[in-house]
Amino acid sequence: MNANDLLSIIKKRRSVFPQQYNQEEITKDELSQIFEAANWAPSHKKTEPWRFIVLEGPSKDRFREYVKRVYVQGTPPDQLSDRKMNALIEKCDKSNKIVLINFINAEKNPEWEELAAVSMAVQNMWLMATALNIGGYWSSPSNVIANVDEFTPMEEGEKCVGVFYMGKYDGELTEGVRQSTDDKVKFLDY
Repeated sequence: MNANDLLSIIKKRRSVFPQQYNQEEITKDELSQIFEAANWAPSHKKTEPWRFIVLEGPSKDRFREYVKRVYVQGTPPDQLSDRKMNALIEKCDKSNKIVLINFINAEKNPEWEELAAVSMAVQNMWLMATALNIGGYWSSPSNVIANVDEFTPMEEGEKCVGVFYMGKYDGELTEGVRQSTDDKVKFLDY
């Protein structure tokens, strides 16, 4: 792989939403490559704070029920929406795998550094998924991630920071657009 190949994968990475997924299985080998890429993210003091919980089969179904329950419990009755409920259900049902994005703060670093390391691990995951033509979408529903220990036991000091929905998809994705780096990068020569 050369630098242009890498830049091409970076530019191709998109949020691919569950309604775009087909029913093709993400293999254990593909998941292994995705998590191996995540594991090579940098972390200050080599804490490697990222933790991932993969939901598939019955655990994915249980997660769908958990998400529905959290939505109903956390929403005033006059604001409950069938449309919103159906969208939550669809995310779970159409995803081949759901990954809980967690981190453990060993308190060797400020929390923001550990979160940055986790974010880099997720970016690595996402890039590898892109290279494998697997779509992904990072969601951070506050009620779901704040109470995830009601769904699954967490390790001491472990905290959920997001849900990564994954699935294979057909067709081409829209081309990304970014503003020029000209206004974002300054060179100091003094």
